[in-house]
Formats: sequence, C-alpha cells, structure tokens
Amino acid sequence: MNDAPVRIAAISLAITASLLIVKLVLGLISNSIAVLSDAVDSGTDLVGGAAALISVRLAAQPADREHPFGHGKSEGISAAVAATVIALGGGFVTFQALRRLIEGSPDIDVGVGVIAVVIAATANVIVGFFMRREARRSDSMALRAEATHLTTNVVQASAILVGLLLVAITDEKVFDPLVALGLAVYMGYTAIGLIRIAVTDMMDVALPLEDIRTICDVLVAHRSEVRGFHRLRTRRSGSERHVDMHIMFDAEMSVERSHRVADAIDHEIHTRLPGSIVLIHVEPDEGQEQQTLDELVEELTGGAPSGD
Repeated sequence: MNDAPVRIAAISLAITASLLIVKLVLGLISNSIAVLSDAVDSGTDLVGGAAALISVRLAAQPADREHPFGHGKSEGISAAVAATVIALGGGFVTFQALRRLIEGSPDIDVGVGVIAVVIAATANVIVGFFMRREARRSDSMALRAEATHLTTNVVQASAILVGLLLVAITDEKVFDPLVALGLAVYMGYTAIGLIRIAVTDMMDVALPLEDIRTICDVLVAHRSEVRGFHRLRTRRSGSERHVDMHIMFDAEMSVERSHRVADAIDHEIHTRLPGSIVLIHVEPDEGQEQQTLDELVEELTGGAPSGD
C-alpha cells in the first residue's frame, strides 16, 4: 500500500483542525463575519478532509472477494461528501451575512482579522502545494478535490483581506458581510465542481478523449498484427482506469502468438496510462469487421491517433 496519499491527507486534516480553532477564536474577537465565515469553511474542510482520509485509505486497499473491482469508488463518495458539507456551510454564511446587512454590523477589529487571514492563507498555500503534487503523482481523485478546495481557501482569504482593508480605509462595516456573501457564492461554485467530479466517477463515464487516443496509439503501433477491435469500454474508479476491449487477429495466427501480442498491448497501455487495468478479449478475424484499423480509430477519436 502506498502510504504517501494517506500521510498527506492526515497532515492536511490536522492543519485544518488547527486553522478552524484559530479562525474561530480570532473571528469572535474581531467580530468579523467574513473571518467567521472562513472559520465555517474550515469546519467544512475538516469534514471533507476526514472523508478524503478515509476514502484514500479505502481506495488503497487491494481488490477482494466482495469488491473484485477494488475500492476506488470510495474517492467519488468522498468528493460528494465534501461538496455537500461545503454547500451547507455556504448556506449558513449567506444567512449570517444577510442578517448583518439587515441588522447592521458591530465594530470590527481589523488587525485581529488580518492576522487570522494571513495565518490561514500561508498554511493553505503550503499544504495545497504538497497535496496537489501528491494528487498528480498518485492520480487520486480525493486528494485532487481537496487540493482544489485548498486553492479556493487561498482565494477566499485574499477576498477577506481586501474586505477588511476596505473596512479599515473607509470605516464602512458593510464591506465585511458583502465579502462574506461573495465567499458563500464561491463555496457554492466549488461544491458544484466537486459534485461534477463525483458524479463522473460514480456514473462510470468513459475516459477522456486524450486517454482513448493513447489506447488507440498502442493499437495502431501493432497494426501488423491487429486486424481490428470493437466493444472498447473504459471507465475510471478512483485512481484506476479500467479498459475492456475485443481485439481481432488474423484467423491463421496461433492462439499463443495472439495472446502474446495482447499481453504486449496490455503492458504498453499500462505503461502509458499508469494505474490501468486492461482486459483484452482475443478474437479471430473472420471478415466480420468491414472497417480498417485506421477507420475504426478515426471513428472513435474523431481523427487520426496522436502518433506519440
């Protein structure tokens, strides 16, 4: 089991819990609804981070009798949980900001609020950098979703800082709830993006066109042995790519050689698309496929293979 994704998720969770306490205390001292809104967002981060940690640990477990295709789908559930919590947090922030716009805002200690924002932004930049790097390396959906959320936190901190500075310069406290409303909208936008990621994984959407072209490149590289293919089905499950297809070989080719070529294709796809689980069904070409290999590739990808 690769412990790096689990480790970075655990570190992120611990830092998020610390930031939640800092923002909540300094937000209450400063009376800034924008800072308190950021504390609410840290609370959603804490729940989302816990879901990410659990899902990454589950996804890293090998397939078993009850889960023959592995546990990768747990990462999609994690993204859905994070999106739900973020949306709920955005709703709470909206309510509080509107209440202050209607009833008026108390005096705000801008200096204390700025300290909270700077601490949060610095921590999120550092953790977000390492999490995004690990997400790219492990191709983890859960880590990618959390890294995206940490990036939004930096944007939120910047917006809060601008709002607090406007309050300090103009002495107009209305900027504080207005910034909070903007953050609520941004939280909603983030939630929609995470839901889209989760639905894509859980609905078994086909791999992106770039990956399909990579698969076709491998097939074209074996054009001297491959006569055609059909029933190419792809999907993603967490960090795993699943590829299932039927490949046709010359009817005169021996079973041993056709399977040897199929194994080579399997290996090349796995090399070019790490984390791929490839299932190839070998069939003899008895003239049932009327299109050439190039025509099949062009029909599937909308053009010629990339040739990489």
